[in-house]
Amino acid sequence: MLKTILGVAVLAIAGVLIYAATKPDTFRVERSTLIKAPPEKIFPLINDIHEMQQWSAWEKVDPAMQRTHSGASSGVGAIYEWKGNKEIGSGRMEITESVPPSRVVIKMDFIEPFPAHNTAAFTLKPEADGNTRVTHAIFGPMPYISKVMSTFFSMDRMIGDKFEQSLAALKALAERRPHAPVL
Repeated sequence: MLKTILGVAVLAIAGVLIYAATKPDTFRVERSTLIKAPPEKIFPLINDIHEMQQWSAWEKVDPAMQRTHSGASSGVGAIYEWKGNKEIGSGRMEITESVPPSRVVIKMDFIEPFPAHNTAAFTLKPEADGNTRVTHAIFGPMPYISKVMSTFFSMDRMIGDKFEQSLAALKALAERRPHAPVL
């Protein structure tokens, strides 16, 4: 009986490991929203890491989080480092591409709880009715251990709601703000 149980357990573990090996080598999580404002009004809220603190859902996870800003004040070279509780972890992000008023790309280096190196991108596309479609995506490599974890936990479900909350807060902020700085 014990041999049977052990045999089934070994087969189950082997099955998970083999299944994980078939998963893609990269991941992507993406959400978008429509904002009633032109891209020129929204772009400064994304391009300035200081402004991100007003609308990013992750800022609310640990209000006592330690934050450090360095480099440029906004755009390429703007750096934000954080160290928070075990839920928020620690890491660094740096704006590596800034194309006013349509795109911001951020290099994200997570240190804790798990090291990871990913890219976040924001794209702003004007719509015919004067609104803007804002898309927030994160993508990067999917190491084998992440593939194993993804057989039990969905990355999309783990962070997708934070993307939605962040975009909703960005929308509210952009729609109530009367003027944006000239680019």
